[in-house]
Amino acid sequence: MGVYILKRLVSAFPVLAGISIIVFVVLSLIPGDPATAILGSYATPENVERLNRYLGLDAPLWQRYFIWLLNLLHGDLGRSYALNRPVLDEILDRFSATLVLAGTAFVICSVMGIVAGVISASRQYSLADTAVTFAVILGISVPSFFLGMMMILLFAVSLQWLPASGMYSSWGTGGVADLLRHLLMPSLVLSFVATGVIARFTRSAMLEVLRQDFIRTARAKGVHESGVVWRHALKAAMVSVIPLLGIQAGFVLSGSVYIEMVFQWPGLGRMLIDAILKRDILLVQGGVIFVAACYVLFNIIVDIVQSVLDPRIRS
Repeated sequence: MGVYILKRLVSAFPVLAGISIIVFVVLSLIPGDPATAILGSYATPENVERLNRYLGLDAPLWQRYFIWLLNLLHGDLGRSYALNRPVLDEILDRFSATLVLAGTAFVICSVMGIVAGVISASRQYSLADTAVTFAVILGISVPSFFLGMMMILLFAVSLQWLPASGMYSSWGTGGVADLLRHLLMPSLVLSFVATGVIARFTRSAMLEVLRQDFIRTARAKGVHESGVVWRHALKAAMVSVIPLLGIQAGFVLSGSVYIEMVFQWPGLGRMLIDAILKRDILLVQGGVIFVAACYVLFNIIVDIVQSVLDPRIRS
């Protein structure tokens, strides 16, 4: 197991290196000058040239990349131009809010998706199966940002049951109850598409497992149908479902970017959008690399869990 984990960790480095190159090059090709955006009304040609020299933006692209990469390997993501603070500090401050939103959405989509998929497969061609299939198609088809705006209009504007934006109210104690009220809509919207994908895949995996010989043997031994489905079939199907959960964890984390803008959630997504608008390149680069590292880490954890359930994967 230790050798397998080490191999997975080593294989992550080329992926992150490739992502860092793509992010750095793409951001360097964006029209506009960071120095001009920083200086604003003081952006005279002399001031722009002086600031570019001070920030090292006048150096060749490859030289800037290797300087940034060397600093990155030492844990230094640079300093935000717009905020005038270390990029890593800003990312860590924002990550807690994103983790709350994305973590809640991931739990919701995992539980609801697996339960819906199991019920649909165990009752194939029934009314429950039809309802789940319809919900899956709806969940995959409806854009999350559109669903978010519709929920805001209904539950926040019309019914006034839930707050429309933010993580806490501007008044009150800002306790757990207040957080949950603000968290409910964005977490449901963020989990909607992933729930449909997980339910659809779980249904297919369960149908394949339910046709295997060991399921017929369990039924022949008199095991109750619920035990056959939830104890035997689901355990075998989870070997196929778990890798999808890792992919959906990354999808939920990346999807929080636009959901945070819709609901004005103070997380990484909103930080990245603001940084892009302000041409704060180092903050954008640091945020994207941080999210990519989290995505790779999720997949490594999923592979380890899958190898525990199915030791053949390690060979």
